[in-house]
Amino acid sequence: MADTAVARLRLIRTTGIGPVTYRQLIARFGSAQAAIDALPTLAARGGGRVPRVAERTLVDREMAATARLGARYLFVDDPDYPRLLAETETETAPPVLILRGDIAHATRPCIAMVGARNASAAACRFARELAHALAEAGTTVVSGVARGIDTAAHVGALGKNGTGTGSGGTIGVIASGIDIAYPPDNAALQDAIATHGLLLAEQPPGTEPKARNFPSRNRIIAGLSIGTVVVEAVPKSGSLITARLAAEQGREVMAVPGSPLDPRAQGCNLLIREGATLVQSAADILEQVRPFDSRSVRSPVDAYTGQDTGGGYPDDASEADRRAVADLLGPVRVEVDELVRQSHRAPAIVQLILLELELAGRLERHAGGRVSLIWAGSAD
Repeated sequence: MADTAVARLRLIRTTGIGPVTYRQLIARFGSAQAAIDALPTLAARGGGRVPRVAERTLVDREMAATARLGARYLFVDDPDYPRLLAETETETAPPVLILRGDIAHATRPCIAMVGARNASAAACRFARELAHALAEAGTTVVSGVARGIDTAAHVGALGKNGTGTGSGGTIGVIASGIDIAYPPDNAALQDAIATHGLLLAEQPPGTEPKARNFPSRNRIIAGLSIGTVVVEAVPKSGSLITARLAAEQGREVMAVPGSPLDPRAQGCNLLIREGATLVQSAADILEQVRPFDSRSVRSPVDAYTGQDTGGGYPDDASEADRRAVADLLGPVRVEVDELVRQSHRAPAIVQLILLELELAGRLERHAGGRVSLIWAGSAD
């Protein structure tokens, strides 16, 4: 089992291999080690260099650091992996999470609560009281441990004594390593979440928070939750990104209305105008998400073609197949199902060719099941 975990982490930590590529490689080759062994051949077919696989010594050090911190790994096929997160589109499900705390919090109905970092005092108080009521009702409040609304949500769910309230709890999802507190003034809160709730990180220990990691954190928050509540947010913010991701995953999106005179309320009012449910109490939220039928969450399908993942994988694609798909690609993002339609190739063949191009460093994947060539200038 230790060797299996090491191989998986080496594959996951390899530059250029994201959740979709990882999943496709495991599905095709059966194990992480077999996928690592196949990388040179796949990259050569794609016309590029072989990705530099993470060294075992680096992974060994990471695993040792994780253990010293009292944390553990949770792979996507582990029985304890949060079911709703695993059942999101595969582009959003992290292959591995690092956790501190009680994973049982992820087995209860989860409600995400997000909002502005520079939130008003009134909004913070409302978020705190809302989270407290939701936790008392037996739900788990999920947020991102940021200043403002996130902090209020976690504090409310933890209760006055800071150890939890009612039968619910809280989950904090962070954009850094499990050992890095961000913002620093939330270090005590982050530790309380890990002690009395559940703290999740996708990044290895020691990773400082970077701007590109926050959208990844947001997709985990949305994926864990049956519904997302936005309490206060400006129109262009990470909170609205989380709401959009929740909507794309078929989850409930709810917003607390605010004064049109306050710019921090404009994002929530915009969400409501676009169809989000207006909520003003915990009862409103619970009414939207109960009774929750797990069958309403989409089953795992291919992240880009929408095809059932149970089909077989071809041994290889022909040069004619590769030309047919490559000729349809360019620097403009295109949906993969459009490539399937226009190339007249089977989805599995198209996916194999895209996998080869990606491993060769020639293809970039984007949200919404779209891809584009990494354009390095004109070609003959």
